[in-house]
Amino acid sequence: MFASGRSNALTERDVLDALKGVKDPDLQRDLVDLGMIKEIQITETTLALTVELTTPACPLKAKIEADVREALTGRLGTARTIEIRMGAKVRGKGVAEKGDIPGVKNVIAVGSGKGGVGKSTMAAALAFGLQSYGAKVGLMDADVYGPSIPHIVGAQGRPMATPEQRIVPIDAHGLKVMSMGFLLEPDKAVIMRGPMLHGIMQQFLHQVEWGQLDYLVIDLPPGTGDVPLSLSQALPLTGAVVVCTPQEVALIDARRAVAMFRQLKVPMLGMIENMSFYDTPGGERVYIFGNGGTRREAERLQVPFLGEVPIDIKLRELGDEGEFDRVFDPANPARPYLLSVVEQLAAQISIQNIKTTRFPKLEILN
Repeated sequence: MFASGRSNALTERDVLDALKGVKDPDLQRDLVDLGMIKEIQITETTLALTVELTTPACPLKAKIEADVREALTGRLGTARTIEIRMGAKVRGKGVAEKGDIPGVKNVIAVGSGKGGVGKSTMAAALAFGLQSYGAKVGLMDADVYGPSIPHIVGAQGRPMATPEQRIVPIDAHGLKVMSMGFLLEPDKAVIMRGPMLHGIMQQFLHQVEWGQLDYLVIDLPPGTGDVPLSLSQALPLTGAVVVCTPQEVALIDARRAVAMFRQLKVPMLGMIENMSFYDTPGGERVYIFGNGGTRREAERLQVPFLGEVPIDIKLRELGDEGEFDRVFDPANPARPYLLSVVEQLAAQISIQNIKTTRFPKLEILN
């Protein structure tokens, strides 16, 4: 024990030494080295500290808290009451790169190899899910030919401009949203070539007043066309997510999407299997499109599998009614599946960022 026989002389260094070796299970790095131990306060009766997680959506928050408590009680030999405050501060990649959006820590592209797999629905769910944990989130609809995000999230109106001629995104239940759909007349078709698309992407990314965001989720058009290429050229993406359904015909196109992102040097954050199964009113689980196809494909491609989302009428209704902010209501049967996907994505974003982060040396106050 580090402080046996001298509990009254317990120091901050003793506490940090006791916590050396306690790792974040996702990041596989020491909490002390990661700079996650904050605000250590020691009195004659109490030892208090804050564990600052890298995301409020950390899926292993309870385990980290338990590991910290166990290390403190097992190694310090102190009779003090231990108070652990669990906080979070979303991190970016840690190094500035050309094309970064000022104030935006993480940019996540959500794509698919083909249409009809629920990509826009999943993009909206990821955005609202991250927001539900307390993160500041933006949602950009880059599907310029079929901009469905405004309808799904219930956003209306035309964006205003600042005196500096920067576009102000539309607020949708706390999300900052930008879409071609805000600029079009109803039922008007979008007809444009690659150079025009590139210009629009540049404008949506760098002329929109996104402000301070922990995450900017970008809903891509289906396939492997001009928009993903323009995005990868316009800014360094934190990573990409591919949405798929279980059947082989969808997996064929999902493989192409993964290959595209890898060719563009965009890190793969994971794959989501949408429409995985249907639970009948009688309690039977039916795998309409097959069972586990995306999980197996993710393992084969060595891509993280973020989880399964069932076919659920409530998801369809909320999207049709423009009330997708309610998708995480406790009564929604799909809620636990979506929350799990959001947590796994947040973990993968943190893992990706740790690879490029430089950690400052700790300053011990006593």
